Amino acid sequence: MPSPSELALSHIPKLHAYAPGFQPSAGEWVKLNTNECPYPPSPRVAQAISEAIGRDGNALRLYPSPTSAALREQIARIHELESSHVIVGNGSDDILNLLVRVFGDTSAATGMTFPSYSLYPVLVGIQNGQTEVIEFDRTMRLPIEKVAASLARVFFLTSPNAPTGVAFSNREIEAVLQSFPGVLVVDEAYAPFADENAVSLVAKYPNLVVVRTLSKAHALAGIRVGYALASAETIGLLDRVRDSYNVNRLSQAAALAALGDADYYTGIIGKIKRTRDYWAAEWATRDWFIYPSAANFLFLEPRNSAGEAGAEVAADLFEFLKSRLILVRAFPSHALTASFLRISVGSDDEMLAVEEAFQAWLTPAP
Repeated sequence: MPSPSELALSHIPKLHAYAPGFQPSAGEWVKLNTNECPYPPSPRVAQAISEAIGRDGNALRLYPSPTSAALREQIARIHELESSHVIVGNGSDDILNLLVRVFGDTSAATGMTFPSYSLYPVLVGIQNGQTEVIEFDRTMRLPIEKVAASLARVFFLTSPNAPTGVAFSNREIEAVLQSFPGVLVVDEAYAPFADENAVSLVAKYPNLVVVRTLSKAHALAGIRVGYALASAETIGLLDRVRDSYNVNRLSQAAALAALGDADYYTGIIGKIKRTRDYWAAEWATRDWFIYPSAANFLFLEPRNSAGEAGAEVAADLFEFLKSRLILVRAFPSHALTASFLRISVGSDDEMLAVEEAFQAWLTPAP
């Protein structure tokens, strides 16, 4: 009898699954490795979930809106678009998967930059597709001409970038859109923390897709809701390959409540940005290189007490922080990122714990 691996499509056993940040199951960890919001969601969210469940839970026997219709309408109002320009997914990862289903196969490459979100090549691999990778250099300037000249059918651009936090201006994005013949996906997972976003370009460019998530700024990582804004034609294509009932009843209710409490989130986002900018300035005084962040994290290149930087230094600090139950993210597999650590912006107490750990790491042993 053949084994399951022998029966699977030939490319599947060769795939490497996406590796998320470590999720501790116990212990008092300072968890700053997955860019989660350090503050709870709007109080309206828990109330909305409770109401959606109902007193006896009877509502849970019913299917949710298959298209997340009310949520699409609310998102459209927020962004001053028609609901036909909106699709909702089980997290923004679901939306990215739909885009690869529609546009990615063996006949044309799917484009992406490096560094960027490491899920992109995983999704392309699942479809047995090809990738075209355009690498940044250390300046993290957007290589507009290279992206515009790409032959990819669809190109993923993360802005603000992950893991560096660098944002690309609408002027740069528009320069790509004017020449790139394929579909440009601007993945704006961190856009609420930036000064500019590409939503205003959606109505002007039919080959633009803007992807958003409620996991970061809206503190709903456990709820799994994301969405895309694009032309009605593109949304129609994505709907053709979308799983039926892809967003559950409770997630739809939670997202509606969160998006309806803009004042609450304006306060949280402002606090995170102030914390981010404060610690970026503090840590830069040590002569540590830090990319200008438009996200809810900092990507920094630490120097040890001898003034040395590099992959070994970053790995040493990573392990030192872990020994003190502080989780951050390392990216050791590429020379451009190996000497850096990514630190999510946490609460005041969490950031102070990081600073105290930095001081201890820098203090020579007696």
